[in-house]
Amino acid sequence: MKVEIWSDFACPFCYIGKRRFEQAAAQFDGNIKAEFRSFELDPQAPRKSEENVHSALAKKYGMTREKAKAMNDQLAEQAKEAGLEYNMDTLILANTHDAHRLAHFARETGKMNEFTERVFKAYFTESGHIADFDLLSQLAEETGLDKEEAMDVLKSSKYSSRVRDDQEEAREIGIEGVPFFVFNEKYAVSGAQSVEAFKQVLEKVAADERVIAEKTEWCDGDGC
Repeated sequence: MKVEIWSDFACPFCYIGKRRFEQAAAQFDGNIKAEFRSFELDPQAPRKSEENVHSALAKKYGMTREKAKAMNDQLAEQAKEAGLEYNMDTLILANTHDAHRLAHFARETGKMNEFTERVFKAYFTESGHIADFDLLSQLAEETGLDKEEAMDVLKSSKYSSRVRDDQEEAREIGIEGVPFFVFNEKYAVSGAQSVEAFKQVLEKVAADERVIAEKTEWCDGDGC
């Protein structure tokens, strides 16, 4: 089963959704090929913001900083339930375009999923500046990529077109928010669903595909 996952490294629900999906997939009796697709929530974001995430959230939604912090604390609790550690107080807001570019570079050697996981952890757990070239190339090396080649990619504009292509495809199929999961290019699920919900989706997609396969077996050149 092919699963395409549109997400952004700066999206807290994307990391939670990723982990819940993985937990569901581990309980699924079938072969799953997951592929991450790029979706920039804020392409115009500065490379590094000096603004605290609580203040930024408060400004975006017109609420007090205290309420914004309470919301982020609740988000951290959701992450903990999924087995993740979020350190929102020290998180560094950053532009994610270069991280997405390097993810496409990682894809060419079959390391996209590993690199994606590493960047999420660096951002939400380790308070890393994920637009910093030195950090990104280090994360690439940690996931089995060549550090110098990764730095060469970052210093160029390579893979920017692939990031834009993913973004355009998302627009064409009506994706307005992430995470967004597409199963076998036909079935879609939006949001960081529960593990049980993902399990149900996987089973339904598999069942529907079996029905289609069975019908195909009874088809001939004149019809079914």
